[in-house]
Amino acid sequence: MIYVIATVEVAEGKRSAFLEEFHKVVPYVHTEAGCIEYGPTIDFPSGIEVQEPLRDNVVTIMEKWENLDFLMAHLTAPHMKTYRKNVKDLVVGMKINVLQPA
Repeated sequence: MIYVIATVEVAEGKRSAFLEEFHKVVPYVHTEAGCIEYGPTIDFPSGIEVQEPLRDNVVTIMEKWENLDFLMAHLTAPHMKTYRKNVKDLVVGMKINVLQPA
């Protein structure tokens, strides 16, 4: 199994619009072979002292895949190409971390 943490920075004031588009693609991703978990998260005000400052313009996508081959197939799925087109004007930047159990 592999984990993916994708951090998406959205344009100021566009997080709701981004999440609306993102939620449209989630059901398609959940039907992909090898998808264990896939969903958006936003910062939560926990009050825990060491927590990073809250980010109003960030969406963190939490993913679990059976293996790298399934993740690679996901990246080229037709619905993901459509999704990327739909959010291109909302996204300022993105970075991912691909992790494995230790």
